[in-house]
Amino acid sequence: MIENLTFNVAQLLKEPIGAVRAGQVAADVRRLAPELAQADSTVELAMTGPMRLTHTDGGVLVQGALTSQAVLPCSRCLEPVALTLEIELEEVFAQTVDVLTGQAITPEEDDRALWIDDRHLLDLGEVLRQNALVAAPMHPLCRPDCRGLCVICGQNLNEETCTCEAEPDARWAILAKLLQNNES
Repeated sequence: MIENLTFNVAQLLKEPIGAVRAGQVAADVRRLAPELAQADSTVELAMTGPMRLTHTDGGVLVQGALTSQAVLPCSRCLEPVALTLEIELEEVFAQTVDVLTGQAITPEEDDRALWIDDRHLLDLGEVLRQNALVAAPMHPLCRPDCRGLCVICGQNLNEETCTCEAEPDARWAILAKLLQNNES
């Protein structure tokens, strides 16, 4: 896959405020956000989508609606789960060099990931990585009724049941005794 995460915005910054450029993002998720790709997965994981670059008073507004594939472990049974992530991107990137005069500009933005470099290159890599991580579910499930792993032997309970019996929690012994008294 040919990645497309860096855009030269010099010409856009020379145009009047409000000028627009369209672009296409393409990225390999394994390189961009390795946290979203299990090592043993052979599925090609791509992040793609259209984006729009708009010249603003403070720099360049980047807007896009991207889709990405990810493979994460199920939070219950640890089996790989293939997911499609929807990523909404809307960030303003600040200039560090005036395109007309060549003078350095100190951006008000503290986050360097949102700076356009001194060669007028806008790099979406870190911003997309962060947005992809936020778009990923906190507890992915292979299926809604996933039974998880046995806490004693580690058997995947979706594949077969085990004969382990969990010891009752000693903190509940008094309540269990009350239930026995009620039943008799």
